Amino acid sequence: MALLSPHLAFPGGTCREALSFYKSCIGGELKLMRVGDTAMCDQMPAEAQDQIMHGTLTTDSFVLMACDALDTRRPFDPGNNIAMCLNCSSDEEINTLFTKLGEGGTVIDPLADMFWGGKFGTLIDRFGTEWLFNFDKPAGE
Repeated sequence: MALLSPHLAFPGGTCREALSFYKSCIGGELKLMRVGDTAMCDQMPAEAQDQIMHGTLTTDSFVLMACDALDTRRPFDPGNNIAMCLNCSSDEEINTLFTKLGEGGTVIDPLADMFWGGKFGTLIDRFGTEWLFNFDKPAGE
C-alpha cells in the first residue's frame, strides 16, 4: 500500500534552513541531497549546485519531504509549493494510481525510470492538487 507524504518546495535555496529548523522543533532524522551530488548536476546552472534536490525529515509517525524550488516550469509562488507524494510499493500500484489520479488532470512528468533507481512521475489532478509518485524498485530490477 502506498505511503502518503507531504512535499514542500522552498524559494531561494532555503530548503536546508527550513528542514533544519523543523528538525530542531520536532526531531527526527534529516537527510539532504544536493543538486551537485546527483546525475542532474550537469543540467543545472552553477548557482543551483548547492541547492537541495531532495530532502527528508523522518520521524516515527511521518516523513516530510522537501526541495528547493528548482523547476522553472512552475516558479515558486506561496500556495503552489505543497504537493502530495505517494511512495508506492509496486510497479503495478504506481501505474494504477498515476492513471486514476491523472484522469481529467495534466501530466507534468510522465512515469519514467530515474537515476536513483526508482520510477517517478508528477501530475496535477482535475482539482488542482499536485501529486508526486515514486516507486523505489528493489535492487536488480
